[in-house]
Amino acid sequence: MSDSTGTPDSPLRVGLIGYGLAGSVFHAPLIATTDDLVVDTVSTRSPQRQAQARAEHPGVRTVDTPEAVIDRAGALDLIVLASPNKTHVPLATAALEAGLPVVVDKPLAATAAEAEQLAALADSRGLLLSVFQNRRWDNDFRTVRKLLDEGAFGEVLRFESRFERWRPQPKGGWRESGDPAEVGGLLYDLGSHLVDQALTLFGPAASVYAESDVRRPGAEADDDTFIAVTHTSGVRSHLWMSATTAQLGPRFRVLGSKAGYVKHGLDPQEAALREGLRPTADGTAWGVEPESSWGRLGAGTSPRDGGGEVVPTLPGDYPAYYAAVARALREGGLPPVTAREAAAALRVLEAAKLSAAEGRTVTIAAPA
Repeated sequence: MSDSTGTPDSPLRVGLIGYGLAGSVFHAPLIATTDDLVVDTVSTRSPQRQAQARAEHPGVRTVDTPEAVIDRAGALDLIVLASPNKTHVPLATAALEAGLPVVVDKPLAATAAEAEQLAALADSRGLLLSVFQNRRWDNDFRTVRKLLDEGAFGEVLRFESRFERWRPQPKGGWRESGDPAEVGGLLYDLGSHLVDQALTLFGPAASVYAESDVRRPGAEADDDTFIAVTHTSGVRSHLWMSATTAQLGPRFRVLGSKAGYVKHGLDPQEAALREGLRPTADGTAWGVEPESSWGRLGAGTSPRDGGGEVVPTLPGDYPAYYAAVARALREGGLPPVTAREAAAALRVLEAAKLSAAEGRTVTIAAPA
């Protein structure tokens, strides 16, 4: 971290690499609304996106290349990578070697081994390295976690989680590329979130079975994937990610020995950010959904028939991620999501890829 910036009387200065969807909709707004952070420099090769960044964040410096951001290491306190997946490892490595803490959009890397190498580099330099797993602060996930902590389910038997969409026509771009170097496809995109949530709730994975398909004409990367994870705790997680789901299933279904919970719909924060809305400190509600979207908890009944108890959904809280990053930078300690947690999720994704390719269950060895 620079000695000349990020003093107790001034916010920590952030260099943001990438101003596409991730950079402009998620990272920059959340950084800008965090009291102790400020967007200092943005890199994007697009003149239109540079103009957009300057309009949305007055006073921001815009540059053409990631290297131009990292070259400002002496004036920055944090680098955030919102760039294409294939750039995460080389850019994170360069930033850490320049002495800068780093936040990386998911997935951290293509493999668990690369993630572990980055974690080791960060440790050796005494630098923060975190992965942006914003879905840990989704409203529905926070609610499931609260119910779990309260023992509302009894012993959890099965956890079902879905990110399903109906997008029958591929949109193209690197996220849907079949080139392995791009680290595209839904397994690494939505699967990164689903697996991270399952491991956060129920602990390490012991084995993985997966089915993965390329369904849409003209598609190159997986667009319809299912993962079954058996946790060392005994819980089974069933995870769906799809762009070809004509009828969407529940976002969560948690089944326990005492009760089950069913929740439909998506957390509202992404839609709000896309619409240009921002979290504020003036008490304006953020991440709140209508009562009609609340899930139900019960046993022996169907939520479709009005069975079970209505459970108020906790507000979503994406701002909590960067607030925790700022605290970790100021006070020390672990960031809100660690690189080794990301490596654990990547071991599951790699096992899922192998399982789908070979049609077998893959055992996950404990990390050395």
